[in-house]
Order: sequence, then C-alpha cells, then structure tokens
Amino acid sequence: MKIKILLLACLFAVGFTSVNAQMVKVKKGQKILNLGLGIGSSLGYSSIYKTTVPAISGSLEVIVKDGLLDKKASIGVGGYLGFSSGKTAVTIGSETYGYKYTNFIIGPRGYFHYQLVEKIDTYAGLLIGYWAVSSQAYGGMPEGYDGGSFGGVRTAEFVGARYYFNKKYAAMVELGYGISYMNIGLTIKM
Repeated sequence: MKIKILLLACLFAVGFTSVNAQMVKVKKGQKILNLGLGIGSSLGYSSIYKTTVPAISGSLEVIVKDGLLDKKASIGVGGYLGFSSGKTAVTIGSETYGYKYTNFIIGPRGYFHYQLVEKIDTYAGLLIGYWAVSSQAYGGMPEGYDGGSFGGVRTAEFVGARYYFNKKYAAMVELGYGISYMNIGLTIKM
C-alpha cells in the first residue's frame, strides 16, 4: 500500500509539467509553513466510525541544506502536528451508545526536496512522532466500557508537491501516513 501511494504521488508531480507557475527553489534558511485538511483517516477505524472534526494538520519546515545533486535537491527539518476526532455509534432498540475518539500526532519530520518538475516543489520525507488516542463512552454503555487512552511511537512516510501562486503562497498536497492518507491545503513561505 505504501509503495502504491508513493508511485501515485510521483505520477501526480509529473502531471504538473504543463502547469504555468512561479520558478520554485527552496533555499537554505527558508521557513515553510503548511496548513492542511485531511482526507481519509490513516488511524485504522472501521466503517462505523464517523468523523466529527476532520483531520487538520500543521507543519513547519526549515531548509538546512541546498545545492545537492546538481543543485536540484535540498534537505529540510521541522515539526508536525495533527488532530482529528470522531465517534462510533450503535443503536439497539431505542438505546444509542458508542465511543467518542480524539486523535493527536506530534513529532519531527525530515524532508528531501528534489525538483522533478522545474516549476513545482516536490518532496518526500519521514515523520517519527508520538500518536495518542483517547476514547470516551457515551449513551448506555455497560459498566467497565467507559473508554481509555493509548498511543505510542509512530513513523509515517509521505510525499508531497507544492504549486506556488506567487513567491510566498502555494497550494499543497501530501500523501502518506500522518493524521490522514491525503492532506490538501495552503503553504506559506516565510
């Protein structure tokens, strides 16, 4: 599944070859802020899971090295924060009960930028962070089924592309295993 997502992202980036955009090169010292809205939960819920707050994420990246691989590549580091919530519900007779979930991911990310297409910023990377889930029972849940919390270290590979409208603002898409399978949103270069 991970290989399919990476291949899809590469095809997506190559598909931008005819797009007219600003010349894009990330340079050492630049800071890049991504604000995203997620599509599809990567946290393994069943079909009865209903989203109450869609996956939202933010990441801040600092370019630490540029001019690599014939001046087409650069390396960045930064942090990632993702949040979503949802619930499951079952109705038996006149009684509805289930769980409300809150999901949270935080951690550092490493980025490798390689300019596949001259006018699009394309990149791949890895998140090593902490994932926390808490659940709370509601309705007529039986005694002892009141919820809880769990979490742990989670790694998440991702690929992305940014289409710049001007030198500061861009549309962003990322595929991977953060708070969701796909994030779309806004990028601000500072």
